Amino acid sequence: MKRTLLLACLSVLLVASIITRPDEAFQASLQGLTVWWNIVFPGLLPFLTLLELMLAFGVVHALGTLLHPIMQKLFRLPGEAGIALALGWTGGFPCGAEAAAALRKRDALTVKQGNRLLALSHMPNPLFMLLVVGTGFLHRPELGAAITIVVWLAALLPVLVVARMTKLEAAPAEARSSASLFRKAARAMREARERDGRSFGKLLGDAVTVAVYKLMAIGGFMIFCAVLVKLLEPLMPGSIPAFVLPGLVESHIGAYAASAAAFTGGLPWKAAAIAAVLSWGGLSALLQAGAAISGTGLTLRSLAAARLLHSATAFVLMLTCWKPITVMMSGLSPAAATFAWRYEETGPGPSGVIRASDLHSLWPYAPLLLLVFICTMTLLVCVSAATAKLKLR
Repeated sequence: MKRTLLLACLSVLLVASIITRPDEAFQASLQGLTVWWNIVFPGLLPFLTLLELMLAFGVVHALGTLLHPIMQKLFRLPGEAGIALALGWTGGFPCGAEAAAALRKRDALTVKQGNRLLALSHMPNPLFMLLVVGTGFLHRPELGAAITIVVWLAALLPVLVVARMTKLEAAPAEARSSASLFRKAARAMREARERDGRSFGKLLGDAVTVAVYKLMAIGGFMIFCAVLVKLLEPLMPGSIPAFVLPGLVESHIGAYAASAAAFTGGLPWKAAAIAAVLSWGGLSALLQAGAAISGTGLTLRSLAAARLLHSATAFVLMLTCWKPITVMMSGLSPAAATFAWRYEETGPGPSGVIRASDLHSLWPYAPLLLLVFICTMTLLVCVSAATAKLKLR
């Protein structure tokens, strides 16, 4: 009851704040809408639609069989987890959470496995880090690559450590049999397709409808959080850096604010702050994941703890490995410039206010993201098949 009353009071205060400051609320809404349309919608629509199609056609079941050896060995997770991992790492928030929730609803994961997979697959969009942050915000493509590598490494290290402390479950008799891995995958795919039974037209319509519905909900979360940041700004003490509040609430706006902030430690600290903000994901990403995992038994509490650990690890890792990473990434500048759009060298706008020109659309890069996903899945399948052959020998 107390929680309900508290939430009701906060809702009334939020509405009152919007009424008393309509201009600021409207501009913040436009800011959230700009981020959603230019970055999130094109980044997620292909993957959310593809996930629905893969589930219905049995591709998830087939790939789960193919990926079981490597996922079990590395992460102590079933093979289907590899699909959530690839979708989350290429599609961004909350694509990984959607995939993990779908697997949990099919009972392909236990609650513990689902929470570990959720922590590993709930990741920021790589093109946002590479192109928007590196090229658009910082005007340094190699820094975007460095931030991406650090965010990925910071996600992998804790999960690998936890996996090593998790007891390896015995493989089912079917997985230990000498039958061809690809033959078992084909059988799993056929059985799943027969269970679904929808025609291609019906399936495609349902997939697009579900994907757009989810994207609308995600857009609502982002606009709400953008307005919340704007309304809370006057309450923040002056001693707290300006990027902290947007970084805690919405990672895209937080990364922009961090790139506009001045750091006494210079560029390494700026890059570390951006990596920490992106790894945390913000309240917006947590709410998006919460909507995805509703009714699955997975908890936001464990995800929030994992995101905090991920953020702290990314911050420390960036500062610790700054010199070797930047030296390694400096060679990528000419190649990265090939994909970079042209910006005026004015830097981010004042007070961390996002400009539409700084969030160049990712629509042209949607096919590239799909290609990266396909290549990632192909690589994982090849490595997994090689691992299975070694085990049989």
